[in-house]
Amino acid sequence: MKVAKDKVVAVSYELNVEGKIADKAGSEKPLEYIHGNGMLLPKFESELEGKEPGDSFAFTLTPEEGYGIYNPGYLIDIPKSSFMADGVLREDLLVIGNIIPMLNASGQVIQGTVREVGSDTVKMDFNHPMAGKTLNFSGKVESVRDATEKELKEGLHGEYLPNEECGCGGNCHGGCENGECGEGKCDGEGKCGGSHKKGGCCHHKEQ
Repeated sequence: MKVAKDKVVAVSYELNVEGKIADKAGSEKPLEYIHGNGMLLPKFESELEGKEPGDSFAFTLTPEEGYGIYNPGYLIDIPKSSFMADGVLREDLLVIGNIIPMLNASGQVIQGTVREVGSDTVKMDFNHPMAGKTLNFSGKVESVRDATEKELKEGLHGEYLPNEECGCGGNCHGGCENGECGEGKCDGEGKCGGSHKKGGCCHHKEQ
């Protein structure tokens, strides 16, 4: 059976970025997704189109084909008061490099990375961690099967079901695998509803 729309595809892969392995899934626990439903990067899916179990693949995605060009406008200073919980500053969250789910002005959840912690503000980066990066994928198609009606309606793990906590139409997935949803294309790994807009973040989402 070949990789085509509405097929459940399992792939093992490695993602190499700037000479380092940034992500991987082994054959014992491959990445599974429903092909053609927008859960993975479009170019990633197009590269797998027509392949069969046992076929290997290797391709490179430019930043434009991956997570986009890095946008300095998505670096935003947020008042420390936005990270208060029950009147107490969540200093455990304010660690350089920590990724924090935030709510934007539309109530959508987006992921922000802590870049700097000042006396009154926290500089958050709402670019995708892979923005501006060239992505080198290699791997193998492990299996291909027809999706069931239930999977087509609800997703492999219920990711198509409404999810009020995420505020993203239930389209939480993949790297997103941990149940968190954020901007952009998940790494293996779909769109989760919010767009990054400068000044769009209003407060921290309770964890």
